[in-house]
Amino acid sequence: MLLGVFHTSWTVSDIERSKAFYTTLGFELVHYQENKNEYTDKLVGLPGTHLKAALMKFADVPAGISDHVIELIEYVTPKGEHPRPRPCDINAAHLAVITDNAKELHERMMTAGGDFNSPPVAITSGINAGGYTCYMRDPDGFTIELMQPPQWRLEGKPRPDHV
Repeated sequence: MLLGVFHTSWTVSDIERSKAFYTTLGFELVHYQENKNEYTDKLVGLPGTHLKAALMKFADVPAGISDHVIELIEYVTPKGEHPRPRPCDINAAHLAVITDNAKELHERMMTAGGDFNSPPVAITSGINAGGYTCYMRDPDGFTIELMQPPQWRLEGKPRPDHV
């Protein structure tokens, strides 16, 4: 029986740079550790693994809204390759974060050096019509969606056309 999601993880090239980026985005560091042991070698299937891991969670979010944790991992050894998948490529992934002001967050992240496909675009169809969204990439090219749901969702109300 599954009980929930423990964390979501991705590999970064520079743990300190990534911690700074995600802190600017609105996360906080909750745990940091280095692993260089037999169980990690077995877990990842790579002998001689040495990695650094940072667990980050949303800062200043009311309890119950989101307790999800992301894990950023830097492999000290072995060093990995750096593919840059497009959103349409098989095995590509993205993290969607909820904001109440996509335009303000976009500006803040632009000032911090964020790499965006576009400014926030209006969502004109589907369940999130009336909201805004945009894709940006973190320092290693991982896609993050800044999602501002329509006001009714932010307020926890029923969908207006399903009253």
